[in-house]
Amino acid sequence: MNPESNPAARQHARTGPAGPQLPEPSYAERVRTLLSESTTGTLSTMSRKRESFPFGSLMPYALDAEGRPLFLISSMAMHTQNLKADPRASLFVAQTAAGEDPLGAARATLVGEARPVPESEIPAARESYLAAHPNSKYWVDFADFSFFRLEVLEVYYVGGFGVMGWVEAGDYGEASPDPLAPSAAGILAHMNADHVDAMILLARAHAGLQASEAAMTAVDRLGFHLRLKTAEGMKGVRINFPTEVRNPQETRKALVEMVRQAKDGD
Repeated sequence: MNPESNPAARQHARTGPAGPQLPEPSYAERVRTLLSESTTGTLSTMSRKRESFPFGSLMPYALDAEGRPLFLISSMAMHTQNLKADPRASLFVAQTAAGEDPLGAARATLVGEARPVPESEIPAARESYLAAHPNSKYWVDFADFSFFRLEVLEVYYVGGFGVMGWVEAGDYGEASPDPLAPSAAGILAHMNADHVDAMILLARAHAGLQASEAAMTAVDRLGFHLRLKTAEGMKGVRINFPTEVRNPQETRKALVEMVRQAKDGD
């Protein structure tokens, strides 16, 4: 079942049938987060030279307020010529693979129609694009460059092995990026370097798992994932924060309190 098509499931995405389902950011929120953390994807257009065949191009992008990708493209580019003949397109964006297997990284495909940005909306598009790509100031005003925008019709999200589903355009447009995303890498590095014992304690207290090693593999405003080495082999578990966190300071406070309570419960 598609989690995004079920109103009861839209608030929190499901990541597997086994065990209790803990609240997580929705697929729509995950896609908005992924798109906001990257600035380059692969744009596929309908080839004019090879009719009905897709044509892929490396494509820098920015996002407008509704999460729609903005492109600054030259009239001489093949993808621009393709779009002028047929606006149907898709944008593929992938998370930078942190591990050894790129198929474990999150990625999304936004399907829609890429059309020129209306004249009245070009100033806003220009501002958003320059904020994401400052070097484009050297060619943004060239006569042969213009702004296109992907009007999203639907999104397909893959969050790693066994985590995938379609996201409706309305849900994507209404979602916001996870506020913890800009700080996530630093939080993971700190926890994995300095607080392995604390994560082992939390795994025992919140998931009933005895581990000899632990690593935090992901963190968001609602909780975090741990990869654990146990006597039965490697296991993964999600643990939620008592309340939502929105910055590193709130994350640290929540983790310190969770560790304190876990120690008191031993």
